[in-house]
Amino acid sequence: MQPSIIQMIHNQRHYIIDNWLEEINTVQTETVGNNVPKEMDDETNRKFIEMIIDTLEYEQREAKGKLRGFVERLIYSGWPLSYFTRGMQSFRSVLLETMSSGEGVNSKRIFETFYEIETWVDGIVNQIADEYSGSWENTIQLQRHALNELSAPLIPVFEKISVMPLVGTIDTERAKLIMENVLEGIIEHRSHVVLIDITGVPVVDTMVAHHIIQAAEAIRLVGAECILVGIRPEIAQTIVNLGIDLGKLQTKSTLQQGIEAGLQMTQRKIVKCNTESASSVVIGG
Repeated sequence: MQPSIIQMIHNQRHYIIDNWLEEINTVQTETVGNNVPKEMDDETNRKFIEMIIDTLEYEQREAKGKLRGFVERLIYSGWPLSYFTRGMQSFRSVLLETMSSGEGVNSKRIFETFYEIETWVDGIVNQIADEYSGSWENTIQLQRHALNELSAPLIPVFEKISVMPLVGTIDTERAKLIMENVLEGIIEHRSHVVLIDITGVPVVDTMVAHHIIQAAEAIRLVGAECILVGIRPEIAQTIVNLGIDLGKLQTKSTLQQGIEAGLQMTQRKIVKCNTESASSVVIGG
């Protein structure tokens, strides 16, 4: 922006800020509401607009850095994007009105001034929108990653026996994560038997069955055995109707039956030891 226009903005600084604070009150009510104390609103609004004007004194990179830091704090505090966009629209209106007044720019340069202000304000709005977009994308990605990690763990339940409980829909991306987790878990826990529990999977179609079969084949390739458990009657009917072949895969209807089968495959069994005080369960050969 031309130095003469920057100087005019600084000369009218207090007038611009006061007028904008009046304009922003309407925006504040419509976008943020009355959840935040008014004193905090006024303080934040004044800091925001003063920071915007002060960026005229900085180099472009430094100005963007200061704006980014301020906007990020408000984003994580729950301030909506509409507050910033409508607030900057109000700021532009106040600037143009001030610059076109008798105390502002010469009429011969009015269009040049309008262009400079439009370009400056639009650049700020675009950066704010980018910050919001990046913030939400990053948050969603982190949440998705956390949910994926929680939704496909390999849990050791007995020595040499582990369980992978699956919950929710299984798509291609999640199937890849399941494959990675189960193979890494087998090595880490030295599992000989892996139970894949699909009790929490709402639908088992051809694609889901294909992913499960692939996982079972991979488990066998690393030297372990796979048992599919949690097949509900409606799931069994769907598998039959679709003509899905699970003949090579050992299946059990419940996790308990799967664990019992896993113990037999590892030459162990559950026995009850009766004592004077109570009965206990131990694993014996």
